Amino acid sequence: DFWADADIIHTYTRAQALADGALVAVDDKTAREAGFLIPVALTRAAWEDCVTWTDEDEKRKRALQDEAGRLWDVLWMASLAARRHRGIDRIAFQVLRVPRDGRGVKPRLAHLILHIGPGDTAEPVVTIMTPLDA
Repeated sequence: DFWADADIIHTYTRAQALADGALVAVDDKTAREAGFLIPVALTRAAWEDCVTWTDEDEKRKRALQDEAGRLWDVLWMASLAARRHRGIDRIAFQVLRVPRDGRGVKPRLAHLILHIGPGDTAEPVVTIMTPLDA
C-alpha cells in the first residue's frame, strides 16, 4: 500500500465531531422509527437548515413547524432514498422545509446527501449533509 508508511498529520473522529457539535446525533429511537438500524447524525449545516426551528421562528413565520416534525421529515425522506438505492453509499435526496430566513412560509426544497460509511471503529453509520458539506 502506497500510504502504509506515511505519517498521520491529523485525524478528526466522528466522536470528536459529535462532541464539538459539528455533527448532531439523532436519538436511536427516532432513527429506528424512520427505518435506520445504524447510528444517524446530521452535519451542523444540515441540522440548522432543515431541522432547527425556534419559538422565535414560529412567532415570526406562524408556519406550525417544530423541530421534531422537521427532523422526522428529513429522516423519512433519507430512509426512502436509502431503500430506493440499496447498496449505494452516497445518495442525494430532497426534503421540503420552510426556510428559517426571510419572511416567506412557502416550503422550499433542500438538497441533502445521505452517506453510509464507517464510523470510528469501522461500524456502519449514516451522515446526512448538505452538498456543501460533502
